[in-house]
Amino acid sequence: MATYEHVLYESAPPIVTVTLNRPAQMNALSRPLEAELHAALDEAVADPAIRAIIVTGAGPAFSAGYDLGGDRPAEERRRDVLDRWVQTDWRHAQQMMHIMELPKPVIAAVNGWCLGGGFWISLACDITIASEQATFGQPEVRMISNSSFLFPALVGWKNAHRYALTGDHFDAHEALRIGAVNEVVPHEQLMERARAMAARLALVPPDSVRMNKALTIKGLQAMGLRTGLEVGGFISTTVHSMTDAADVEALYETQRRDGLRAFLQQRDGPFLPEPGGPRSKPRS
Repeated sequence: MATYEHVLYESAPPIVTVTLNRPAQMNALSRPLEAELHAALDEAVADPAIRAIIVTGAGPAFSAGYDLGGDRPAEERRRDVLDRWVQTDWRHAQQMMHIMELPKPVIAAVNGWCLGGGFWISLACDITIASEQATFGQPEVRMISNSSFLFPALVGWKNAHRYALTGDHFDAHEALRIGAVNEVVPHEQLMERARAMAARLALVPPDSVRMNKALTIKGLQAMGLRTGLEVGGFISTTVHSMTDAADVEALYETQRRDGLRAFLQQRDGPFLPEPGGPRSKPRS
């Protein structure tokens, strides 16, 4: 078994639980965390005793999305921006496909905040079970960013645009209504329910599970899912090259000058209270 720093790997055959483990950062997705998550998934696939995988988060969040805490250069050449983001955004599309193409089923047990890239991970899993305390959203669109093609592919154009164009949060029951999750359970029953579902999947012959997963994913790919995700990667690169727009640059200047908390307040404050965010605070 590999040693991990940013995820917890708990093997209890026939089930492996992989826990994103940066609770102080609300499991924000860093390069090392992403690398360990996908390595852990591959380790579970390689173990013949494992038939199902659960992914969840430590602390109050499944994942708050990609880590925004890093420094952003005040001045950067356009070609450097493009080069950096081509590599990053292409990787995101491939990582989502990696989860979907695994021969063993993956259950997302969403225990709390599930935002941005964390939301994308939950979409890519085969089954998503949400705690009643879960909150979903992609608030990063408010600072020049993009959604994932997987979102409208799963929930439909109208439902996706309601949230992808505003960045608004939505709660677990709204996620269930639009088709972003399979079921909602009381918070204290989340892991019990996820393990019960994993145990049920483990009763099915693994070759049957593998081939039925392939039937779905290969069919979706034939319909254009992979192309949609890869085009999304290139659109992401274009989006990230637009961050010198005046309104967006003002956000990043706030982050450089006053820190991440002030940046988030400036970005999200005008949207409070959020109509679908059960834990949002009304504006004072």
